[in-house]
Amino acid sequence: MKILFVAAECYPFVVTGGLGDVIGALPKALKKINPNNDVRVVLPLYSDIQQNIKDKISFVKSITVKLSWRNQYCGIHMIELEGIKYYLIDNEYYFKRKGIYGHFDDAERFAFFCKSVFEILPHIDFIPDVIHAHDWHTALVPIYATLKYKKLEQYSGIRTVFTIHNIQYQGIFSKEIMSDVLDIDPQDTNAVEYDGSVNLMKGAIELADAVNTVSPTYAEEIRTPYYAHGLESIINARSFKISGILNGIDIDRYNPWTDPNIVKRYSLNNLDGKKDNKENIQKEFGLPVDPDIPVIGIISRLVEHKGFDLVACIIRQLLEERVQVIILGKGDVHYEDFFATVASQYPNKMSVKIMYDTAMASRIYAGADMILMPSRTEPCGLVQMVACRYGALPIVRATGGLKDSIYDGENGFVFNDYNAHHMLDTINRAIATFEDKNKWNELVKNAMNSDFTWKSSARKYYELYKK
Repeated sequence: MKILFVAAECYPFVVTGGLGDVIGALPKALKKINPNNDVRVVLPLYSDIQQNIKDKISFVKSITVKLSWRNQYCGIHMIELEGIKYYLIDNEYYFKRKGIYGHFDDAERFAFFCKSVFEILPHIDFIPDVIHAHDWHTALVPIYATLKYKKLEQYSGIRTVFTIHNIQYQGIFSKEIMSDVLDIDPQDTNAVEYDGSVNLMKGAIELADAVNTVSPTYAEEIRTPYYAHGLESIINARSFKISGILNGIDIDRYNPWTDPNIVKRYSLNNLDGKKDNKENIQKEFGLPVDPDIPVIGIISRLVEHKGFDLVACIIRQLLEERVQVIILGKGDVHYEDFFATVASQYPNKMSVKIMYDTAMASRIYAGADMILMPSRTEPCGLVQMVACRYGALPIVRATGGLKDSIYDGENGFVFNDYNAHHMLDTINRAIATFEDKNKWNELVKNAMNSDFTWKSSARKYYELYKK
């Protein structure tokens, strides 16, 4: 089968979150389950891509892409890594900028990108069976496929899959850009119009051949107003083609036996190095070194939907216990300042670093005893899976992919209600379990044994493509 992934980010080129990790891992997993699969990826050629990777990318050719009244340069570049061909779309006006999202003309930038996906296909001699688009940045792929390209003979056999990684971000813009920027004809405006605006995710849900989310629970949650951010009526009307497939993680990338960022490597069969990593993280965060004090790590954006209103509510009460808390992340200034202040008041119990550093994150996974994820919503979540891989037991709220991957008393600790004191009770239960070393070590081994590989998820995607 010929499969083309289209996404705004992809490891190792550029990554801002879980989306980039997924696009970096799933194509390789599909290739492994069937070597005859021809899996390729298209993404923009951003200036933020590291130079050492850019140096290996080869120029294929340049073409012109028509977007409404514009005729724009489109450079086609290519690199092959681990059997996957990656095509990078070059246009310096759109992509030679600092940062990949948040620009005033994001609608136009990604419309150009999505249009380019179809225009380059004859030039790379690749007409896919399935195009798999991800999140609102590529929502115009199934929209253009249905409204424009499937009418052409060479594209008529293409089917589209659209994955919702986070329904909160829908690509909502003024209706005035419909024709002039998005190149959508007047007779087709109903496809993308919703609630008085352009809503690209709504259009993709309507027009893609299949739609999925990144966990089975999230696929059910987004049928309700609490989770759907206004799209529940669209989701329920199209529920016959919506499913949920839990993400995996790249177990070669996240591996405490080979991770170069941790101080001593270890594995399920040899856990001795976990103690050295705990000592290191206590020193690195300026906390007293004590192997018998449980260390709770938080690696997250400091925003409310990640549960930081709950953490703020009980943090001082928690710090009265025999525990240490370390936080790595950036986010809302309110939370940054609040947790930094609390840390200054409890210097032997809490330490905060307002930053994000992937190497430091690895050291926290390796050194912490527990990782706290009290999210209000979490479509899938990768942190809890990586934490298990490193033997740090997740403490999570039962939502989205957290509910589908962490099981209370088996590979972590789970609370159901979005309530600060229910969360605190669960944390205290984890601390009490930590005192029983035999039980704790059993749970750590269960967690490290959890199967979060892409193998089973890739098979489910393959079945979806075939269907």
